[in-house]
Amino acid sequence: MRKVEDHYRQWIKETVPSHLKKELLAIVNDATQIEDRFYQYLQFGTAGMRGVLGAGTNRMNIYTIRRAAYGLAQYITENGEVAKRRGVVIAYDTRHFSKDFAIETAQVLGALGVKVFVFRDARPTPELSFAVRYLNAFAGVVITASHNPKQYNGFKVYGEDGAQLTPSAIQTIVEKFDDIQNIFDIPTTPWHILEQHRTVEWVLLNIDQAYQEKLLALKQRTNIDFSIPIVYSPLHGAGLIPVQQGLQAFGFTNVHIVEQQAVQDGDFPTVSYPNPEEAAAFMYAIQKGNETDAQILLATDPDADRLGVAVITKQGYQLLTGNQLGALILQYLLEAKKEKNALPENGVLLKTIVTSELGAVIAQQYGVETVNTLTGFKYIAEKIAEYDKSEEKIFLFGYEESYGYLVQSFVRDKDAVQVALVVAEMAAYYATKQQTLLNVLDSLFNKYGYYQEALQSQIFEGISGQKEMQALLQNFRENRIFDIAGQKVMVIEDYLTQQAIHQGGLISSIRLPKENVLKFILEDQSWIAIRPSGTEPKCKFYFGTVARTKEQAQQKLKQLQISFITNK
Repeated sequence: MRKVEDHYRQWIKETVPSHLKKELLAIVNDATQIEDRFYQYLQFGTAGMRGVLGAGTNRMNIYTIRRAAYGLAQYITENGEVAKRRGVVIAYDTRHFSKDFAIETAQVLGALGVKVFVFRDARPTPELSFAVRYLNAFAGVVITASHNPKQYNGFKVYGEDGAQLTPSAIQTIVEKFDDIQNIFDIPTTPWHILEQHRTVEWVLLNIDQAYQEKLLALKQRTNIDFSIPIVYSPLHGAGLIPVQQGLQAFGFTNVHIVEQQAVQDGDFPTVSYPNPEEAAAFMYAIQKGNETDAQILLATDPDADRLGVAVITKQGYQLLTGNQLGALILQYLLEAKKEKNALPENGVLLKTIVTSELGAVIAQQYGVETVNTLTGFKYIAEKIAEYDKSEEKIFLFGYEESYGYLVQSFVRDKDAVQVALVVAEMAAYYATKQQTLLNVLDSLFNKYGYYQEALQSQIFEGISGQKEMQALLQNFRENRIFDIAGQKVMVIEDYLTQQAIHQGGLISSIRLPKENVLKFILEDQSWIAIRPSGTEPKCKFYFGTVARTKEQAQQKLKQLQISFITNK
């Protein structure tokens, strides 16, 4: 507690911005708040850091931003003068302080002689990934908290390949900023001076244009109904301009924007949670859809790396799950390539270990191999880079259940802009056959079996919560489960020990990086996975089943969840 109090007193003494000073003074007699804000520095994980905005070492503010930027600057400096000249591209979403944090990052990098390119306006995370490669920069940063609530922001770091930075590079950055004795002594150079020395440079239109040109290559078919009514909502985020421009360039003539959610506002005033996975986020899109007879509704999260889709039915609009949309896109892409005799013999589907197995079954039907990765698109990007180098396989599609998809690898992260255009084309193509996306999904289920998935989360906040979550996983490791919902556990995959324990005691190796994840595979192909979130104080529990009918699959899913909760 002594260290916590020392940090707090130091922050009180410093000349900090008025909004931070006000917060510090308001908690002077609140030991719990002081401890929560100062018991640690905001954790910097494999994708960077994310946290609640506010005063303190465990909050997102200009000082924790400077600390991260300083570590990045030191890492780049160690890689030599060429790396410094190639520089860093910085993008940001529409959250509170996003542009301010982008400028703070630039002023730290610039102070240490690193060239910086900063987007003049808010743009999606995937466009940042593209820009790193397009400008041949050494690294990239995007200020975003993705789909988190309004009180959050974050700092994500990308490597020269446009993918999230490797764990070894992240570790170097962490070591550099861990050496900082005083967070208030980190050097910065004012923006106007950096501009005078041409150390910083605004970018926008040239990146927009180059990105849009690449998007046009996503077209699979032209014999479609471009007048199909479509509704799109950016949920107050950065997707508005690129998605709108992309749909227009593709040829769609009947696109309706949700005006209330086209306002770029970090308060996200029309939603409590700016996440297209949530049905509530589609309320205004549904209203617009009813007014325009839209066939599909599209929504992107604040940094436009996730896409949600709702499809019209006789009962109203139905939101597709990430697993369902991924299966539909995969089927559409493989079918189109096969028609054009463009399906390679060594094509590969990349998906995560908690994503539905329906995609793997569809891929197999087309002679396409499926490779599973750990959760997080950085692992999918890592595989793409590996195949680019070895030419062993050709990337065809990558996705994860949490609404993240990638069609072409000119971006090395999930890209909702790419997928919005492909989904619009897909819906328009099937419309010419008098089919909706739900009709096609039902045909996939009828052919391959009904795959049903569910996700439950448990919050573990603060120091005690983190300890409780670790104890939960340790308990599963120490007290082996032999059956769940009347089904034998055939395999327990422990990604922390990198071992798979099979029924009968046989142990095999898991050739994936270490991660604190457990997966139970049952005799009827049902499965359960347990994974602590990498960005939020929660543990996620994934469930998957398959059966001959929808009712059977749903019943099995319900039994699986009830039985597991009892075991937990």
